[in-house]
Amino acid sequence: AQHDITFSCEGAGQDDHISLATTGIELAILTVKGRASHAGQAPEAGRNALYELSHQLLQLRDLSDKTTGVKVNWTVSKAGSVPNAIPENAQAIADMRANRMEDFKGVQEEIRRRIRNTLIPDTTVDVRFEEYFPPLPVREQSMRAAEQARRIYTELGLTLKVATKSAGGGTDAAFAAMRTQAPVLEHFGLKNFGAHSNSAEYVEISSIEPRLYLLTRMMMESATR
Repeated sequence: AQHDITFSCEGAGQDDHISLATTGIELAILTVKGRASHAGQAPEAGRNALYELSHQLLQLRDLSDKTTGVKVNWTVSKAGSVPNAIPENAQAIADMRANRMEDFKGVQEEIRRRIRNTLIPDTTVDVRFEEYFPPLPVREQSMRAAEQARRIYTELGLTLKVATKSAGGGTDAAFAAMRTQAPVLEHFGLKNFGAHSNSAEYVEISSIEPRLYLLTRMMMESATR
């Protein structure tokens, strides 16, 4: 809360930018409770949690909204423990992103409403939400700091782009914006490509010196004010 300015060093992408806004991230954790039974001798005595989970995911697959920037993607699931038993338990996790806290509330309410529609009798479906990062909105004070960064980058004969809309990534730096009115700037890291890909992620070596120069100069100038 006492910081004068916050710099965060996520990768700068391919377009050599810094960002003034990032997206909030939450998880939706969906759990299904069914009833176990022998899959060969008495499958009808069981209540298949995997079937119910599949039903739920199909009816929760269209929660993203391009107009508001809301993104909901189911990314992890698991069910059962052995192949010869009707699974009693199943779970799925969704990555949820939004640029406004009120949008998270709207998605949560819609998920709770939809899961009341079940497919398998005598199964129970529950959901809980975990907050990871809050959204970081554009702030006027950050805009002024971004102009300072642009000026410094021209000393190297380079052009610094400033993103005022989030591309969908979240940041720890957003917590700083909840505690202070000071500027918060993201993506001071190296130029990079293929974040979270299996085999194609890399940074550009040529960006090491200019990006470190930019961050160092910003820290030096901020410390003298």
